[in-house]
Amino acid sequence: MDACKPYIAAIMVQLTYTGFYVISKFIFDKGVSTYVFVFYRQAAASLLLTPISFVFERKKSPPLTPAIVVKLFLHALIGITWSLNMNNIGLKYTTASLASACSNIVPVFTFFLALLLRIESLKLKSLPGIGKATGITLCFAGVMTIALYKGPHISPLYHLHGHRDHNESYADHASAPSMATWIKGSLFVIISNLTWSMWLVLQGKILKEFPSKILFTTLQSLFSAFQSLFVAMAFEREASKWKLQFDMGLVAILYGGFIVTGVSFYLQSWIVEKKGPVFVAIFTPLGLVFTMLCSIILLGEVISLGSVVGGFLMVGGLYSVLWGKSKENMLCDLPTQVEKSDVQEKETT
Repeated sequence: MDACKPYIAAIMVQLTYTGFYVISKFIFDKGVSTYVFVFYRQAAASLLLTPISFVFERKKSPPLTPAIVVKLFLHALIGITWSLNMNNIGLKYTTASLASACSNIVPVFTFFLALLLRIESLKLKSLPGIGKATGITLCFAGVMTIALYKGPHISPLYHLHGHRDHNESYADHASAPSMATWIKGSLFVIISNLTWSMWLVLQGKILKEFPSKILFTTLQSLFSAFQSLFVAMAFEREASKWKLQFDMGLVAILYGGFIVTGVSFYLQSWIVEKKGPVFVAIFTPLGLVFTMLCSIILLGEVISLGSVVGGFLMVGGLYSVLWGKSKENMLCDLPTQVEKSDVQEKETT
């Protein structure tokens, strides 16, 4: 059962991101400021995590040196403040399905960054290495398929907006973003995913110096809330955008702060420590499948055949990489098992 925990945790992370994509797209279309939303989300996460870390970590937390503080601050700036703001702007300009689809390039970015830092290895002459390379290639092919091939549209059989008449549907298509806006939004999402990949890779190195995952997540949330406040003040001057109301905007803030930042960030830190950053990133194709289904049912998005084909390619890449990594882990465990058996034989003799 313990061996299955990282897999279950990784799937839970993708489910939380699915809900976040759908809710965020809904409120951004209603006019909620992306910059203010990031600040409130991180502030909510900080309110949740600060008392928890104080209760559980105040006596056993590792020393917080100035060097660690600087690393955590820059780490939060790159992977949370910058990445979240870029992603939300891109999500506002595009769709929840496209933002989720573009996130599937994270395994490619993460894998090559991990290779550069010598966290991961790739032996193309071995069967596991070929499996990992094939999986990464399939993930990249899936992203390119979604970006370059539309194909016929697949109309949803049922969605919550099905009661709208023909004129409202026509208005929706008329107000669709232009190609320039679509490309700009896609670039924002891709840049966000690149910085997110850097955040995942660097997280493993920082956790070796500062192993407290709860305090690590809390400090990241506090730093990012502080940084996001200055970003929101710089880009959002309209006072009405800062007002909180009892609506879906508040639900999204609480969900993003408590569930996504508070729970899933902690789960990701735990998975990175157990399995490494590429293991976390390689589960992102599942988020695309979940998001497509929820977008069709809840938002009434029309999905293209290219998105479905690309999704299948990326899920195939997921299992190919996981197979390669599992085979490598089995090969790495063989020497230790042989050594243990030798020790037991010596003890018996």
